[in-house]
Amino acid sequence: MAIDILLLLILVIIAIAAIHMKDLLACGVLLGGYSLIMAVLWTNLNAVDVAFTEASVGAGITTVLLIAAISRTKRREDDPSPFRHKVQMSIIVLASTAVFVFALLDAPNFGDPNAPANQHVAPRYIHESSHETGVLNMVTAVLASYRGYDTLGETTVIFTAGMCLVMLLRRKNE
Repeated sequence: MAIDILLLLILVIIAIAAIHMKDLLACGVLLGGYSLIMAVLWTNLNAVDVAFTEASVGAGITTVLLIAAISRTKRREDDPSPFRHKVQMSIIVLASTAVFVFALLDAPNFGDPNAPANQHVAPRYIHESSHETGVLNMVTAVLASYRGYDTLGETTVIFTAGMCLVMLLRRKNE
């Protein structure tokens, strides 16, 4: 639990720092770091598929896209936002964090065998997946059959981000 709180604190600090940055390149790098910390947080919560997507799309492709876009524009803000707007954005970040922490207080304990997901969903996947889907590997059955649209959506996001990266970085004479 302490590592989750530390990671959450780091995320809030990065978000507030990104709001106050005037250098867009530094802001893009900070947002890439934010995605990397989110991937670590997802891994710590045993959501490795979400962590992989966050690391590849959020920390990887999105950061490269931001840096490539900034390289084709101005690096610094021309008309920086008034201080009042940055304070409002910082308050929104802190308020969102408070709402998420409040929501976590109602969540079941991590690894709790009496949690609803462990009472209904997990036993069905374990006992019925090979019979219902015809796939012997339980992980493949969950990702390809039960969560097929979710996996298709993640794949589409990664493909689209890669295509945007190729289009953005290509040379004009090609």
